Amino acid sequence: MKRYRFSRRTLLRGSGVSMCLPWMESLRVWGDEATAAQPSSEAPVRMAILFSGCGYHSREWWAKGSGADMELGRVLHPLNDFRDRMVFVSGLYNAEALKGNIHSSQTGNLLSGAPLAPGGTIRSGTSVDQLVAQHVGRQTKIPSLVIGCEKANPSVHKNYSMLYSSHISWSSPTTPTPLEVYPSLAFDQLFRDTAEQGDRSVLDAVLSDARDLRRGISRLDQQKLDEYLNSVREVEQRIERAGRRGELQGFRPTLTEPDMPRPADGYPQDIVEHMKLMSDILVLAFQTDTTRVCTLKLNNDHGTLRFPHIGVDYMIHHLLSHTDNEDWLKVNQFFLEQMAYIARRMDAIQEGERTLLDNSMVMLCSSMISGHHDATRLPVVMLGGGGGQIKGGQNLDYSGSEDRQMCRLYLSMMQRMGVQIDHFGDARESLPEV
Repeated sequence: MKRYRFSRRTLLRGSGVSMCLPWMESLRVWGDEATAAQPSSEAPVRMAILFSGCGYHSREWWAKGSGADMELGRVLHPLNDFRDRMVFVSGLYNAEALKGNIHSSQTGNLLSGAPLAPGGTIRSGTSVDQLVAQHVGRQTKIPSLVIGCEKANPSVHKNYSMLYSSHISWSSPTTPTPLEVYPSLAFDQLFRDTAEQGDRSVLDAVLSDARDLRRGISRLDQQKLDEYLNSVREVEQRIERAGRRGELQGFRPTLTEPDMPRPADGYPQDIVEHMKLMSDILVLAFQTDTTRVCTLKLNNDHGTLRFPHIGVDYMIHHLLSHTDNEDWLKVNQFFLEQMAYIARRMDAIQEGERTLLDNSMVMLCSSMISGHHDATRLPVVMLGGGGGQIKGGQNLDYSGSEDRQMCRLYLSMMQRMGVQIDHFGDARESLPEV
């Protein structure tokens, strides 16, 4: 087969659009040039952090044993298929989160371990995702993708700003990273280079470039390209359909004044479709190497989401978290299903000898172990192999350790992303098992 030399960033380009390509055997270059002596390099490691607020059912978040036979509490049942790719971590904590002992003070520094300013003042610390983005973000179109499914709350609760409850990603100690909650705008971040408005599909814009590319790649890669482009189109169409239903969309003015009465307070979106779209956008971002760092905030700590699709519509998320009943368990499992969905999607994407999941770290955490404000230990579960660097099937318990800082885990994750620093937050060494 004829050899081709490709640039550091192989893209499909069109008017106002650049679309990164997934891994292909014909284009096996990730951030470096192919040469006769070194024809390719491995796929990059990606890092995703998922968050759901208010913890989980106090009696159903646990793991026993290890490997594929690991036994999981009922909250974690949606992840049963991934036990051999799982690292279950218990006993870690964030010392600074214990000082305020309430939602905002337990969430605003979850990914940094930094002290928080009370009294409505905003001061936290740069979060682990943004520190990684500062080091690896120059290699991708977007340094990091920060998305969520519930809008930020700017009020104050128990002497702490609720912005702490609404943001897990911080670009600097005083700046929460802008959070995108509209799938259409998150999608535009990945593929659009301008603020140009219009209904033209990003695929239409790059169609000519895609045809040229097909001529120079293998038959297997042609099939992979078609599958990838079809997945982009499918997400576009779902966002378009949601827009026609009046859901999930950003501001598109068509009238100079409202033509209907103000609706009742609340979130009108279909939360199932909202979370699925955001999950798909995360996978697309990693699949195309548009970014290697993503945080997905499924809801706010002290959040107000309701869950009518599982018959739990009588109480908002925050209040339900204090109950520890079967409905709370259903809500917990719904959040874990999002992680399972992302993992399944990623595991179906082949990147050489590994899958996208094998080349990633997908961590789910919360700011407390249960809805009773208990942050003395934090719930953590991770899927993926970090590019072959992380052993799956591990059940790690640091409850009896003197050095059980959550930031030790972050140091390990940063090292797997190629970021070498000697301390982060209150941690001076990483976790050797991760």
